[in-house]
Amino acid sequence: MPRVNVVDFKGRALEELALSEEVFGAPVHVPAMHQVVVAHLANVRQGTHSAKTRGEVAGGGRKPWKQKRTGRARHGSRRSPIWVHGGVAHGPKPRDYSQKVNKKVRRLAMLSALSMKVRNQELTVVKSFGLDKPSTKAAKGFMDAIQAQKALVVFHAGGDNVVRSVRNIPGAKVINVASINVYDLLNSKTLVVTPEVVARLEEVYAG
Repeated sequence: MPRVNVVDFKGRALEELALSEEVFGAPVHVPAMHQVVVAHLANVRQGTHSAKTRGEVAGGGRKPWKQKRTGRARHGSRRSPIWVHGGVAHGPKPRDYSQKVNKKVRRLAMLSALSMKVRNQELTVVKSFGLDKPSTKAAKGFMDAIQAQKALVVFHAGGDNVVRSVRNIPGAKVINVASINVYDLLNSKTLVVTPEVVARLEEVYAG
């Protein structure tokens, strides 16, 4: 059963916390994580790109010059794709990039990402943030104390002060546990959570 130290907001170890073997000690399945990350990046694409075809560009109705006896190549429109200011051949059009991922694959990827954080000793459990008011200085001091790099801070409830304290730290990101995803886990170096977040993750992903 994996175990991690619980620290206070000064970075001092307080106690040990036993983690669920099923959630934080699962085998790492790289293909599942890859599929989920690719789908995540595809799903955040707006797909609103668009280029005009030769039929959508204004003008070009009159034939540039007569068909024969000019010594030049024949053309029927100034808006042909081979002309400057012409339409675009096979250009992008609005489309939906979203991809579907099965629930079992998403769960497997999440378990793999969480387990990898524990295996690489990149998980820090803080007893409480203890922020009565927003303080970037206090949050930065905590990050320095635990030697966090590119931290992902996950809170469970009442995280307004945490959000406003962490969001100005370069490289750090703060999210609610309901929004946790594989991409953010893999894109971060240090995962910072509270015991409540650990309990919530074990409740959702165990069994």
